[in-house]
Amino acid sequence: MRVLLMLLALAAMAVIPAAAAQQAKAQTPETKAARATKAAPAPAAPVNINTATQAQLESLPGVGAKAAQRILDYRKQNGGFKKIEDLMNVKGFGEKTFLKLKPMLTVGEKAGAH
Repeated sequence: MRVLLMLLALAAMAVIPAAAAQQAKAQTPETKAARATKAAPAPAAPVNINTATQAQLESLPGVGAKAAQRILDYRKQNGGFKKIEDLMNVKGFGEKTFLKLKPMLTVGEKAGAH
């Protein structure tokens, strides 16, 4: 009986490091990039969603290339944002996301207005 328990303990000790290595391999670059995006620092100054470039929009935490492009498309189709809350009209920007970004946003002067 002792021999059986010792064999089971040895087998478990051999399996645990292998499982940890397997899990480390499962973390793809995309997974690591997603984690890095969540930890990205907020921009120093508020981002004007009416005049921001794609890169400036992507500097917002949680806003990737596709989401930034949707903001640019919305701005082009609707002539800009009248208020920052209009961001919630863009696919992917619900109330939760908006509230997280709100302190980092401004609408300021609309693009093309002089």
